[in-house]
Parts: sequence; structure tokens; C-alpha cells
Amino acid sequence: MTIERDIKQKHFKNPYNKLTVNLMFTNGWLNNQYAQILKPYHITEPQYNVLKILRALHPNPATINDIIEKMVDKMSNASRLVDKLIAKELVIKKKSSTDLRAVEVRLTENGVHLLEELTSKIKELEEFSFGLDEEEAKNLSLLLERLRKKNI
Repeated sequence: MTIERDIKQKHFKNPYNKLTVNLMFTNGWLNNQYAQILKPYHITEPQYNVLKILRALHPNPATINDIIEKMVDKMSNASRLVDKLIAKELVIKKKSSTDLRAVEVRLTENGVHLLEELTSKIKELEEFSFGLDEEEAKNLSLLLERLRKKNI
């Protein structure tokens, strides 16, 4: 499908306008793909992002600031996300023994198991559903990085 057909728009002002609309539309599409995988587990994409950040550090803890630095969506409220994951028994937090102002966040065994279960489903989405081969994925990723670098 073309972006014109997807949003039922015949013309764009210029190629840059079309690119902007296409990126926003594709972001929404991708978020929906993730949501469909995560929905049966009652977690959101930002919550999944926190879990992945903690898995990368596991078994070591992370502070809320560590999580914020690594978040994909910098506008997410990491403290609120962690609290929701605690309620789901996927993470725990406790006061840091080295910095009394900080809290340490760790995955629980439930969190580890959930991530193990989701890994194959997410991998399938990323590798097979996009319709891109590895070289195309690398090239698209480079172009997106170039786009962001130019606008920072």
C-alpha cells in the first residue's frame, strides 16, 4: 500500500511533506503492531521498554534516572511506569544502599519470564513482518539516524 492510499490523500505539498506524513503514519502502524503483541500480557510499549532496559542490566539494578536516559519515548513518566510494573509483579524497587536519594529497580523472576516469552514474538515482528531484508533494514536505519542528526 502507498501512503496516499492508506490515508486517502491524493497529493502532498512536496516530497518532504509526504515523508513527514509517512513517518508519522508508520510510527502509528508500528506502535499498533507492538500493542497487538503486548495486549494479552496487559503491558504497554513504554512498560515493555522499561522491562527491556532492566533486562540489559540484569541482574544489576537501575535507577529511575538510568531508565529515563535509555527510554525510547523521553516524554514517558518512568516513575509511573515502574509503579505500574511493580503492581504487575514484574519489577521491584528499593532504596539504594549507596545513595539514599535514589531507588534501585530490578526485574523480578516474573519479569524475566515475561521477557523470555515476548522475545520470540517481537523478533518475529521485527524480522518477518516488516518485509525488509537485513541490508534494507540497515539502510533505512541509517537514513533515519541521518534525518534525526540533521535536525538536532
